[in-house]
Amino acid sequence: MIRTILVTSAALLAAPLAAEAQSYRCIGKDGKRYYGQVVPEECFGQPIEQLSPQGMVVKRFDPEGSAKERLAKEAAEARKREEDAAAREAARRNRALLATYTSEKDIDEARERALEDNKKAIQEIEERIAEIRKRQADYEKELEFYTGKNQPPAKLTDDILSAETDLKAKQELLEVKKREVSGINAKYDEDKKRYAELAKRR
Repeated sequence: MIRTILVTSAALLAAPLAAEAQSYRCIGKDGKRYYGQVVPEECFGQPIEQLSPQGMVVKRFDPEGSAKERLAKEAAEARKREEDAAAREAARRNRALLATYTSEKDIDEARERALEDNKKAIQEIEERIAEIRKRQADYEKELEFYTGKNQPPAKLTDDILSAETDLKAKQELLEVKKREVSGINAKYDEDKKRYAELAKRR
C-alpha cells in the first residue's frame, strides 16, 4: 500500500515537469528537419525554433541574424566614437583659435607673416640653385680641359654628380614651397571664417 502511494506521488510530481518540457527543431544544412529536447548538433549555426509542449513555436533563434545585429551595433558604436572624437577635436581647435587671435585683423597679419616667411624661403632656395648652377658651369669648363686627353679625375666626376643631385633636391623643395602658398591662404581663410562664426556666438 505504501509502495503504491509512493509510486503514485512520484508520477504526479513528474507530470508537470513533462508538461513543461520543450523541444527544438531546425532544418539542417542537408535540408532535413531535426528535433531534440536539446539543440541537435545538426542545428548549430542554423536558424532554430523553440517549441512548446504543444508543438507551438515560442521563440526563434537566428545565429546569422544575431551576428549581423552585433556587427551593425559595433559599427554604430565605432561611428559614434569617431563622431565624438571629431567633436572634441573641433572644440579644441576652436578654443585654440580664440586663444590665439583677438580679431580678424590678427588673422590677416598672421597670414602676411606666414606668406613673407614662405617668400624668404623661396628666395633662399633660388639663390642656392643659382650657386649650384654656377658651380656646375665651372665643372663643365674644367671637364673641357680633359676632353680628348686624359680621363678626368674621380673627384671632378664626383663633384659633378653631387651638384646634379643637390640641384634636383633644391628644385623639388622649391616646388613644394611654391605650392605652400595656396595652403597658407586656405588655412587662414578657414581660420578667419571659423573665428567670425565663433565671435557671433559669444
